[in-house]
Amino acid sequence: MIQSKREYLEQLNKELRNHPGKQEIIQDYEHHISELMLELSRGQLDEEEVIKQVLVQLGTPAEIAVSWQEELSVTPVKTQWLFIIANLLFFIAGTLLTVIHNMVEWSWVDILWESLTSIPSLIIVMYLIFWALLGYEIGKSFGHGGRNLMQKTFVLSLLPNVVLMNLTLFNIIPHDWFYPLLNQHFIVKCVVFTLLLYPVCWAGYRWGKYESV
Repeated sequence: MIQSKREYLEQLNKELRNHPGKQEIIQDYEHHISELMLELSRGQLDEEEVIKQVLVQLGTPAEIAVSWQEELSVTPVKTQWLFIIANLLFFIAGTLLTVIHNMVEWSWVDILWESLTSIPSLIIVMYLIFWALLGYEIGKSFGHGGRNLMQKTFVLSLLPNVVLMNLTLFNIIPHDWFYPLLNQHFIVKCVVFTLLLYPVCWAGYRWGKYESV
């Protein structure tokens, strides 16, 4: 029976075996256990009683090790392409809508275009949520080992957006295609929110990594 934090962490170290993120995982659990011990010790419980509560809330070292080994079975490449394709679908849908609106006279497309262009801030906020979710899922699924994956996925997913912005700014794509969106205020807003994408994605990753513990 585990009776102290030291014994808990030693057992966790043993159970994790050759897990690539073992040291980071142990550090995270040491931090969580310390927080729980500080909180539970206010109820005048000794360390052994506190550890019993820790086992209930966090699980045994063996259970934790099993859950982290299961995380390794999730393929990073599949996760990466899931978000790249999802972002690409958003991009393609927006491109098709813009082209059809400007080249084909379909009333329902015009109505949809007017509806979407009337709520640009809402669309931007929803897009930020998508990037936060990207970071969160990678952090939750891969923990410390997901940092490089998150960064690579972010860059690859953002490439179509950067290409579109440059084609528009250099007038390769006519500006009037984006009427009434493309004005100075909207351009500034797009630049600001584009700069926010990585911090939002990183915050989502940190949150997901915390939730994985």
